Amino acid sequence: MEDYAIILDYLPLGYVKEGSNSYKRKPVAQAIGTEEFTLLELTPKENVNLDIHEKVYIGAGKREKIARVNRRLPFNKMTSTARIEVNYVIEEIIKAKEDKFIQFFNEAGPISTRLHQIELLPGIGKKHMWDIIQARKEAPFQDFEDVKKRVPMLSDPVKLIAKRIHLELEAAEDRKGKKKYILFTRPPKRKF
Repeated sequence: MEDYAIILDYLPLGYVKEGSNSYKRKPVAQAIGTEEFTLLELTPKENVNLDIHEKVYIGAGKREKIARVNRRLPFNKMTSTARIEVNYVIEEIIKAKEDKFIQFFNEAGPISTRLHQIELLPGIGKKHMWDIIQARKEAPFQDFEDVKKRVPMLSDPVKLIAKRIHLELEAAEDRKGKKKYILFTRPPKRKF
């Protein structure tokens, strides 16, 4: 589970539904977890206002601003504001956890005899995959700047990873109810 989340959208009057009375609606926030990029719906504590891009504690124990984690949020149920903000927030999280993602570039391995984890990044084919593997054989990557310098075709590794995370978040589930090839996010549990 996630311990921290970043607010993508805050609706102080709750969701607007046809025929609902505004006095019955409760405040709600949409957020993304900082560890596994879990999309979440949160209920803030009474008399608490939240800001977009604010980091809040949602883990076990005493929470300062969040009363309850309501549910995991499917990508298609996000508000338009949350959909716009999610890309910026994903990039912020990637930059803050640079070591974790550099480790991916240094340690990513084959999935099968024909497919490598690196090829799952948007725009990376066999040739670029081999460029990355060759560069990391010479010496492990130290940071994003090192990746950019040693693998010139990767103009921005942060945006590359962010695109992959975005694809994983909005990916439609296959017939079995699970997503194929998850690198960075945590798929929702199957409902039986």
